[in-house]
Amino acid sequence: MRTRTALLSAIVLAAAALVPVWNSHPSAATAATAAAATAPAATASAATRTPIRHVVVIVQENHSFDSYFAAYCAQTHTCNMAPVTNPYAPVQPVPLTDASTAAYDPNHFADCERVEINGGRMDGYITPHAAQTQSTGYPCGSPANFTQAGTGPTSPVATYQQWAGSRASLADNYFQSSVGASSQNDMYLWMARFVFKDNTAEPNAVGSQCPTARTTTSFSTPNLGGALDAGHVSWAWYAEGYSAMKTANAAGSCALAPADCPSHIPNYPCVFDPSDLPPEYVTGQKDNPTHIRDYTQLAADVSAHALPAVSFVKGIGYRSEHPGYGDNVSAGVQFIGQTVAEITSHVPDALVLVTWDESGGYFDHVAPPSGTSANAVDGQAYGPRVPLLALGYGAAGGTVSHAQLEHSSIVKFIEWNFLGSTGQLHARDAVVRNLGSLLSPKLHVPS
Repeated sequence: MRTRTALLSAIVLAAAALVPVWNSHPSAATAATAAAATAPAATASAATRTPIRHVVVIVQENHSFDSYFAAYCAQTHTCNMAPVTNPYAPVQPVPLTDASTAAYDPNHFADCERVEINGGRMDGYITPHAAQTQSTGYPCGSPANFTQAGTGPTSPVATYQQWAGSRASLADNYFQSSVGASSQNDMYLWMARFVFKDNTAEPNAVGSQCPTARTTTSFSTPNLGGALDAGHVSWAWYAEGYSAMKTANAAGSCALAPADCPSHIPNYPCVFDPSDLPPEYVTGQKDNPTHIRDYTQLAADVSAHALPAVSFVKGIGYRSEHPGYGDNVSAGVQFIGQTVAEITSHVPDALVLVTWDESGGYFDHVAPPSGTSANAVDGQAYGPRVPLLALGYGAAGGTVSHAQLEHSSIVKFIEWNFLGSTGQLHARDAVVRNLGSLLSPKLHVPS
């Protein structure tokens, strides 16, 4: 994700299935296990430690756990981390709506997030901070950062809340891996360690020179793709807008904005952004057609029983739930719903993980843990909580995990399930917790 200029405007105030096989239907579990055993295995690992033969990770953007689930947790009393008091009383949270998120993109750079966290006090979100405004170019604190989605059918995230209460398991103690913006945290999903600050590095890949030329870089850091290749495990990233940008670049131009992109600009969030894909920073992986695919190929691969064992999915910016630019959350929720349905309806042995790269500058009331073994790996402090939902095969639907997790935990589970051992990147994957608390105990995944 490139460094982006905030769109500052008035905040609009407004009020705000499938059942997992391990959760409620033992007979369905038996059928799913049998289906997994007989499903085509051309692109799946020959040996996995569970009947999960496919993992699909969908990465959305810039929302804290509280911005989506605070009201839900307070209503259902299922989360250990539900807010108890309002730290900003008498100020009340701004209802999160499509209109409010379209109008305002909070400052979410590292310098700002650090002040908002304020040593774990979590009280720096609504008061403007001059120093951070000067260093990042736009205001840090704002009352609009204190926002929460409502509950019920009118909530823009009603789908996620409904999943959490039925078919999905929800993690309420899952943190962005470090204090900083999107690309910085995306790298933990691939390298399980700090690589660069905020969105300061640009890969030398398709789209990197659009709309203007940029200085590019690459990294040789040990990464999940390399580990999977060494273990002969198939993998791919599916990205919306990739083919359009690749075709345009081949003709010496840049992709145009799709008609349905609200800002109508041939730049983020309307066109493919290579900095959203960590393997685009890696020589040998960037733009490799085996591994970097257009999102439209996902349905074709599913239909042809050619889905890789490990897949990551990245929606185009205006369907990533990133606030600002006139974009709305509902478009992202619809994208996720369609993607999850495509996978879970046709790949019976797939576990789907939906998470958000970072909290986006939105308030969360839980102080990030400090002084952990994970922090010691790369000297980086945890950022605020973000949601993680697990759906599909093996997910302990309707449950809430209270285990301390982060993006590197996803890397650890993939290593454990497909490669037989963890810590292969010699980074946080060696010390963070695995995902067992989100999954059926019958799978015996470590927690």
